[in-house]
Amino acid sequence: MTAIRLQINGADVADDVPPRLSLADFLRERRNLTGTHLGCEHGVCGACTVLVDGAPARSCLMLAVACDERRIQTIEAFADDPVMQALRRNFHQHHALQCGYCTPAMLITARDLILRRRAGSEREIRDGLAGNICRCTGYTNIVTAIAAAAKELGTEAANA
Repeated sequence: MTAIRLQINGADVADDVPPRLSLADFLRERRNLTGTHLGCEHGVCGACTVLVDGAPARSCLMLAVACDERRIQTIEAFADDPVMQALRRNFHQHHALQCGYCTPAMLITARDLILRRRAGSEREIRDGLAGNICRCTGYTNIVTAIAAAAKELGTEAANA
């Protein structure tokens, strides 16, 4: 077992973990943060995307021990986030989800695209979502929802 200390969704956490425990399994099994989904467990589908020190990362590919002294944010961290509120509203209005399995990671990725000002065109959004697989929607409504949220937020997103 290895002792780790990290911050998850703003809370300081300390735990002893096996050296080969993935961050995704740690979040789901040890912290009960089940909004982080597991799909392929090879880093291909993107369902396990979380923010690590503010950048999107595949939690199925990261070991929990590698996150010692790092800051992790899961979908559960964004309840009051204005960018995420705009995204959720637009995902609903534009019917951008079906089964919902990919949705938490899509929202985290979309938020990052908006904040980095990489959601100004359909091409940018599609390129930015390339690592997130959705088997239900065909992406059209997801792209439309992200574009609408980005337009709605305008320069406000830069200050979020």
